[in-house]
Amino acid sequence: MVHPSRLSVAVAVAVAGAGSALPIAAQENQADIGVLQTLEITAPRGATKTETPFVETPQSISTITREQIEEQGARSVQEATRYSAGVFTNQYGATASRYDAIKLRGFGSDSTDNQYLDGLKVLNDKGTYSIMQIDPYFLESIEVVKGPSSVLYGRSAPGGLIAMTSKRPTFTPQYQVQASVGTQGHRSLGFDFSNEVGDSGNAAYRLVGRVKQSDTQWDYVEEERYALAPSLTVDLTDSTTLTLLAQLQKDPEGGYYGSLPAEGTLEPRNGRTIPNDFYEGEPSLEEFDREQMMLGYQLEHRFNDTWSARQNLRYMNTDVEYGQVYVSGGWVGNSNELARTFFGADETLDSFAVDNQLIAEFGIGGSRHRVLTGLDYQRVDTDAYWTAGYNPDFSSTIPPINAFDPQYGNTGTINPYQDNKRQLEQTGVYIQDQVALDQWRLTLSGRHDWVDVTNEYDTLLTGASGDEELDASKFSGRAGLLYLFDNGAAPYVSYSESFSPSSNVGEDGNLIEPTEGRQYEAGLKYEPAGTRDRYSAAIFRIDQDNVANYIRDIRAYRAVGSTRSEGLELEATTWLTPGWSVMASYTYTDVTVEESSAGNEGNTPVATPRHMASLWGSYEFRSAPLQGLDAALGLRYVGESWANEANTLEVPDYTLVDANLSYDLTTMGMKGVTASLNARNLFDKEYVGACYSESVCYYGAERSVEATLTYDF
Repeated sequence: MVHPSRLSVAVAVAVAGAGSALPIAAQENQADIGVLQTLEITAPRGATKTETPFVETPQSISTITREQIEEQGARSVQEATRYSAGVFTNQYGATASRYDAIKLRGFGSDSTDNQYLDGLKVLNDKGTYSIMQIDPYFLESIEVVKGPSSVLYGRSAPGGLIAMTSKRPTFTPQYQVQASVGTQGHRSLGFDFSNEVGDSGNAAYRLVGRVKQSDTQWDYVEEERYALAPSLTVDLTDSTTLTLLAQLQKDPEGGYYGSLPAEGTLEPRNGRTIPNDFYEGEPSLEEFDREQMMLGYQLEHRFNDTWSARQNLRYMNTDVEYGQVYVSGGWVGNSNELARTFFGADETLDSFAVDNQLIAEFGIGGSRHRVLTGLDYQRVDTDAYWTAGYNPDFSSTIPPINAFDPQYGNTGTINPYQDNKRQLEQTGVYIQDQVALDQWRLTLSGRHDWVDVTNEYDTLLTGASGDEELDASKFSGRAGLLYLFDNGAAPYVSYSESFSPSSNVGEDGNLIEPTEGRQYEAGLKYEPAGTRDRYSAAIFRIDQDNVANYIRDIRAYRAVGSTRSEGLELEATTWLTPGWSVMASYTYTDVTVEESSAGNEGNTPVATPRHMASLWGSYEFRSAPLQGLDAALGLRYVGESWANEANTLEVPDYTLVDANLSYDLTTMGMKGVTASLNARNLFDKEYVGACYSESVCYYGAERSVEATLTYDF
């Protein structure tokens, strides 16, 4: 029997749940391959929902493997992606531990619009605190798909998406226990067990779990997590496979999420600079408790050599209790005191997503076709009750704090603020045809979405209320053309569109209009035959309309207008010797406000660096006396960005150094045991990661070091 732990012709990649059995190039060269013969392939899924090789996909993609996640000691999906071209992950500095805030090609200020797990959108609610986070220990790989992808996934940000793949059951036994300790009181324990169920040969399980706790860069704030992910794969027949997936996670402590003014961080305040570990909140009011659950399955059936079908389904639930005193309004007069207020939330989010796919693979004349048709549906229901440290005139009830001599215990008064009931419902139908003719690859896709949004709110503080509805529909298209040379080079051009409705309310009390995006891209990919090397270059232009930004001072979204992002991305992974690998990337992103209700035409949005570059080199010693030792060093450069919309104040550029040492203790008679040491910001550089205004800046993370012991058996 062909097991779904392998990508195979027999079950069309049942476990991966995202692809047909064979890339088009392989179909042309393997026309006589037997149905039950296994073919091992590695291919991206996020860009096409099919097993299309990297070099045949007319879109820019970065792939982060399990090995890269471990070597770089990534503690979050955000950290795992920061060595990829086109990705900016430091917009919230060190504070973004509870969410994965990832900007792609200058778009997407949070994790709500661009994260997908196992082919389905991670359904969050932008504008609330009901945002899930996936621990990278539970992931097999991550793909960064650049540019609009609404044609296959519906509502999504124009910069691209993060496609995560969970660890899946394996039919060969593998067991792992991992423990780590580190700076800031970090300690964690994880396990990963997988094997065949019984001796039947048609079922396998996997159980992954992790517990972690730590202090943080700030006093009075901690991080804590308990997570478990069981899964089961069953071959129901020789052509039908079912994979059951679940994930349970509780975060009783969610770290810190505050900001400080530019005066005092970027430049001195009364001759002094605020320390990067200053805590401006109130310990007795600090709270972040999140419980998240995901239950679902992936079902795949192959009817014959031509037809196959898949269904992916997932239910998600999140409960969040949040409370925080934060800086609001900046400095009080000429003093050293910062004005503060409080915001709290008690939220529940329920969501459901299902994606039905039918795939046909056939030939017409000299061309090969892989046609994907689909119908998907998703629904998000949020119930949010908010409290605030406001009076009815929106003046703060929370006393200010001295940034250089903080005294805690002045909690003020907390009042009911707003009761919200929000719902977003989307139905989409799509079709995609991937055509191979000789060495040409043509991709044509189309999709139509119908979206219903409702937002009922009662502002308890002032008595204002609203019941807003939005019905929208949109067609999205994509076309790509690529030529695959015999030497592994593949130039391409493509066009794609995005569509992203929201359940957030603007300053006029109405639901904000859906954003729309269009991208033109041209690029070159190169995979030299017989090597693991991979090179890519891409130039692009994205136009986004109906842009709206959240304005903290008015507690609502404000229509900005339209923006344009143009840029260049270069990325390379190469092995200089069998034991010496190098990953390098360079990003140039020029984002411009094309139309603005605030009069900022021609300016660059805040927290959007124009230049970024990274380099990660890893060397494996293969001979005595250092045999078994791996050493790696990484450099991350982030160029200047603007701290205000007027583009009159800059956040300086910065370069950070990361490092890893890993030693396989097998050489000392301890088979399966590996010891590693990871350091982030090795030289403890103090810096500001980004600013969203002159009153909202975020310090970067200080140095952190973790020692990890892993036992595989």
